[in-house]
Amino acid sequence: MTASMDVARSVADAVLYEGYLLYPYRASAGKNQIRWQWGVLVPPAYAAAGHGEHATSHSEFMLEPGTDAVLHIRLRFLQLQHRSGGDELVPEFDEAVEHEFDSVLPVADLLTADRLDTGQVIAVTVPGGTETTDGVTRQRWPLEGEVWLSARRLEGPYGVLHLTVEVRNTASWADPEAARHLALRHSLIAAHTVVAVTNGEFISLIDPPEWAKPATAACRNERTWPVMVGEVGRRDVLLLSPIILYDYPTIAPESPGDLFDGTEIDEILTLRTMTLTDEEKAEARATDERARKLMDRIDSMPPEMLDKLHGAIRYLGETRSTHTASARSAPDPIETITIPGTPWWDPAADASVDPDTDSVLIAGVEVSKGSKVLLTPGLRGTDAQDMFLSGRTATVEAVLFDLDGNTHVAVTLDDDPGADISAAHGRFRYFAPDELEPLGSQP
Repeated sequence: MTASMDVARSVADAVLYEGYLLYPYRASAGKNQIRWQWGVLVPPAYAAAGHGEHATSHSEFMLEPGTDAVLHIRLRFLQLQHRSGGDELVPEFDEAVEHEFDSVLPVADLLTADRLDTGQVIAVTVPGGTETTDGVTRQRWPLEGEVWLSARRLEGPYGVLHLTVEVRNTASWADPEAARHLALRHSLIAAHTVVAVTNGEFISLIDPPEWAKPATAACRNERTWPVMVGEVGRRDVLLLSPIILYDYPTIAPESPGDLFDGTEIDEILTLRTMTLTDEEKAEARATDERARKLMDRIDSMPPEMLDKLHGAIRYLGETRSTHTASARSAPDPIETITIPGTPWWDPAADASVDPDTDSVLIAGVEVSKGSKVLLTPGLRGTDAQDMFLSGRTATVEAVLFDLDGNTHVAVTLDDDPGADISAAHGRFRYFAPDELEPLGSQP
């Protein structure tokens, strides 16, 4: 379980600092003055004021318990810390202090309560404080919260439990009309929970076994998304993430370190950061210790490491892949699981189909690769670009069938000077058979 928890930590850290700093990583940038959009649990009074914020996150998931099963609960979040004074480049900035709370509960103790309001509760208290060092003052405000847990046994032969975990901000601070940056001082920021089990296994909500689908479909998750973490195939650790992830997310090995801004891929962010002026980099370094490390890492990055960021394909010809976009949501390189056999999307998986020789009957004429057709799109009125294609002639490059039994005809435009290049790269325009008219003799 230790290894699974370590993987959970690496993914959760990426979640924890998602949006902590945004390119160009300077405090003067407007988007770095309004941050932390994920997993923010504000005080109840502020949530009730209609600002679109929430004071709780609610998770439900399934557990197959063994004998004397024990739950390990780890709540993690950031506490806002306001820095003032010091470097004139950055007179003020909102930093973050990381916190985590661990609890261990026998599953049997949770079964004594069938309702959430009578379940087990874990109190969370974080003190505030003010510190001044070398002319820099850092101030934190106290936080209060609770983790509520309950379990109930489902009817049926499998002995499955339905578990509920709810994280609540219980701060007494009440200023419903305050600006958001003031409410953040009393909020649990990027809050998420890691749940591990000894002597038991969780059931995936994304890919449950057939017998468990009705029960998993009934699970209610609000502002959280439970996913399996750790070694693929193990089911002893769940990450209750504030962002949507696949089961078994991992950090792409090519990623040299945190970039915090999950709206871009590592390569683009790295290249953009390289273009910052020396003055801009100096301000970024003065903004935050994490920003300083980021700038130092990029400035000293060797060319071969930058090349790795361009992308990677682990294996070709696999039937399944894990989505190893770093938990920052960035589309980092895809990690695959080695499973023998031809992938379902490869035409070789089904000897009965061949895009190079398959054909489709259109207006009584057999159309296949090499056929000349007239484009007559627009019958469905779903694509505004149809008006530019209607009446043009094209050459059929392939006839394809999808898993639902629909037919798609791939073509290149005859008057497109880049048709050869598009064909070489496998880039075609696709039409349904009823959007085409055969022309002349067919191959």
